This record gives sequence, structure tokens and C-alpha cells, in this order.
Amino acid sequence: MPQRRPAPPAAVRRPPARPRLTGLGGGLFCAAVMLALGLLTGALFGASPTVYGVLFLPVCVLTALWVREGDVLIAPVVVPIAFAVGLVPVADTGGGGTGDRLMGMVTGLATQAGWLYGGTLVAGVIVLVRRVRWVRRTREAKGRPAARRPARP
Repeated sequence: MPQRRPAPPAAVRRPPARPRLTGLGGGLFCAAVMLALGLLTGALFGASPTVYGVLFLPVCVLTALWVREGDVLIAPVVVPIAFAVGLVPVADTGGGGTGDRLMGMVTGLATQAGWLYGGTLVAGVIVLVRRVRWVRRTREAKGRPAARRPARP
């Protein structure tokens, strides 16, 4: 009887080549990473909102790519929420009270709207491309040809 090799320990296993997150998992991933990046930006770069905005863009791309195809439409919804979550440690708090923290958040969202819109747009474009490809694949798998525009005369 041939011997089976034992499974490698968890520390040796490689991460999946194509990770797929559920909608909730994608939202939690994005929010947790943005909170960690906000804390890191606050500690290393003096709470620079520009550095935070630049770091937001790759998180948007990864979230849009890693959410599974059935839940892909959630990615452009969760990235702005995650931006706001991660902005908490970066926002200027002034005196440190609740009102000052809220005002710092509102100011941060207003002044960093370009990064917020840019990241949401990047996630939206990736999601639309993935969704169109997924719909075409499912239609072709069912035997129906993908809808195409009629040729112009």
C-alpha cells in the first residue's frame, strides 16, 4: 500500500492564487486594511492625508479584484465606507473631544474627496469589467450567445 505524504504545516502553505471574498468579507477586509493604514500613516507620516489617499487606491483595486463574482457589485459600496473608517486616526482632532473629532472627520472627507472619488471610480470600473465578463461567460455556458449590437449599415 503506497504511503501518503502528510499535509504541509500551515506556515508552509502558500496563499491562494486567486483569493475570493464574500461581500461581507470584502467589506471587512477593506475596512480593516484602511484602519491599519490610517494608524500606520498617523504613526509614520504625521497623519498625512495625501499619503493616506495614495495608499487607498491599491486597497480599492485589491478589494474590487478579490470579491467573488457573485458579490462583485458590493466593492464600490464598501470602499468609501472603508475610507471613512481609516480616516479616523488621520483626521485632525484639534482639542480631542467628540465634536472636534467629528469636525476633523467631516473636514478630512471634504478635503480628500478627490482620493475618495478616484478610488471609488477605480473600483467601479474594475467591477463593471468583471461583471460584464461574468455575464458573458454565464450566457455562453448556458448555450445562449452574448447580446451583441447589430451591425450598422
